[in-house]
Amino acid sequence: MPTISAFDLHLWGQGRLFKAHHTFGAHPNRAGTWFRVWAPRADSVSVIGDFNGWDSSKHVMRPVGEGDARLWELFVRGAKAGQHYKFSILRGRKRFDKTDPFAREMEPPAYGGSALEGLSAIICDASFEWDDADWMHHRKGPASLGEAVSIYEVHLGSWRRTENGEFLGYRELAGPLAEYVLEMGFTHVELLPVQEHPFYGSWGYQTVGAFAPTFRYGHPSDFKFLIDHLHSCGIGVILDWVPAHFATDPQGLCNFDGEPLFEYTDPVMRHHPDWGTLVFDYSRPQVQNYLISNALYWLEEFHIDGLRFDAVASMLYRDYSRKKWTPNREGGRENLEAVAFLKQINETVFASFPNAMMIAEESTAWPGVSHPTYAGGLGFLYKWNMGWMHDTFQFFQEDPVHRKFHYHGFTFPLVYAWAENYVLSLSHDEVVHGKGSLFGKMPGDDWQKAANLRLLFAHQFGHPGKKLIFMGMEFGQGREWSHDRGLDWWLLDAEAKPSAVGRQRGLHSGVQAWVRELNALYKAQASLKNESSQGFEWIDYQDTENTTAAYIRQEGDEKLAFVFNFTPVPRPTYELGLPTGGKWHVLLNSDEARFGGSGTGSTGSISAVKKSKHGRPFQAALDLPPLGVLILRNA
Repeated sequence: MPTISAFDLHLWGQGRLFKAHHTFGAHPNRAGTWFRVWAPRADSVSVIGDFNGWDSSKHVMRPVGEGDARLWELFVRGAKAGQHYKFSILRGRKRFDKTDPFAREMEPPAYGGSALEGLSAIICDASFEWDDADWMHHRKGPASLGEAVSIYEVHLGSWRRTENGEFLGYRELAGPLAEYVLEMGFTHVELLPVQEHPFYGSWGYQTVGAFAPTFRYGHPSDFKFLIDHLHSCGIGVILDWVPAHFATDPQGLCNFDGEPLFEYTDPVMRHHPDWGTLVFDYSRPQVQNYLISNALYWLEEFHIDGLRFDAVASMLYRDYSRKKWTPNREGGRENLEAVAFLKQINETVFASFPNAMMIAEESTAWPGVSHPTYAGGLGFLYKWNMGWMHDTFQFFQEDPVHRKFHYHGFTFPLVYAWAENYVLSLSHDEVVHGKGSLFGKMPGDDWQKAANLRLLFAHQFGHPGKKLIFMGMEFGQGREWSHDRGLDWWLLDAEAKPSAVGRQRGLHSGVQAWVRELNALYKAQASLKNESSQGFEWIDYQDTENTTAAYIRQEGDEKLAFVFNFTPVPRPTYELGLPTGGKWHVLLNSDEARFGGSGTGSTGSISAVKKSKHGRPFQAALDLPPLGVLILRNA
């Protein structure tokens, strides 16, 4: 008799079987393994694998349910963990083999061919003992809104490699990555997708095995070890998650039962023109189930602290990057079923994991992305601030002599800074496909590039919003990032030689030290964690001729002043208006020798005297360093 209950079948048909991963896929016990797969229009489905010589006649599955909710199940006695399998689907006269959509582990290419052939491994869920109960109990999701959140974005395959250029495994990465993140002061790591992807050059964004950590760095238990170790060090883990599209590889989800099933049947909406991928059909209850279950699976099974949704804008608009598109039922361009799905998945995740982080990469002005669903929002906790990234880059990439004509790129993001709960992202997308490195984007010679980079990071930490920096940016890697090699750590090694030892740091180690100090400042100062509009106040944003700017971050009596000089011209005795008199301490000067600077500009303490300036009752005389920033705090 069928082992799936009538109630679960009903939930599956309604799109409400939110933990479908407990039902579908391969589930071993002592006697064998249960297999279940959704293929409603198949004429017959068999399980083939190591246990039956890959013979489709030996284990024919039985259908359960009707219509679009129909699934297939079978218990195979003797099938055990570690064996490989596929589903062999018969439709009319055609038979084709498919990877299990719920497979929890995929085989490496060394086994009998390649991962492109879609073989899956049966794994045992109870193969790892977690040691992060304290972290899981105290981790902060929505409570992080009032805390420092500084994210280090990492592609595991190219953060570091062996001397032979080979991958480091999940377990090998755990110690060095945690040590470096702690040293640099980041609070979280965000991993580019680890879900199984046949094409390594997709960086994980074109998935085939949505439930399987990629074989490239080890087994699922090894990935759990990495997460557990990061948690033991007090580091949160966010996972890039891809609900917008999936790979077209024939062994995967595409035409799963002989026709479009997971993807749209509408040929105009089915294909994503930018990435050559297939788009999920959010109108199908079972597809919604599949994606919601997948999100809950990573949070439940791997103790992931948050999910960053990739390419949300492509989900929200039916005409996204399309010359031809099909309007919604009301004749508009909004993808209504995708909007409903995003609201539902956020509500469902927070109901099960109230201390999770749900983050949207959304590049348009869609209102209320990070607002709760009961207030009409999409229900995310955070949204990447793509506008801040675009405008700020536009300003910083200008030669300093021209910046006075592009000043709005620096100031305009403050107009909408409080519209959402923002993450200020300097992500991998900005250092690939010929865009060059962040260091390379900065104008001038290498010294000026490093100074400009320190300015950019200072503004990122001074501006309201959480912080995200992609690996390599924090030490000013000169080459564009490539997934085919490790980061250029040799830049730091070269500067650490005896000839470079001394008070004057090298340019790259200086940038690295600057980011480390900014992270420490961010966590130490309450004013930088106050992200309400009352926590920010301009001092001066009108000095376009000299291209300087100053603003205050404040919380209670604590006030921090950020004073920027965006030109390579030193500005001695610069008069700055301040809200309080007396002593002000220069907490950081980006031109200090320890940051690779020239050692100019104010340090120590300065005095603010009773004299009006910039609409403030007090003023102080500062020495602004070239292409530098001073960060001051009231005594």
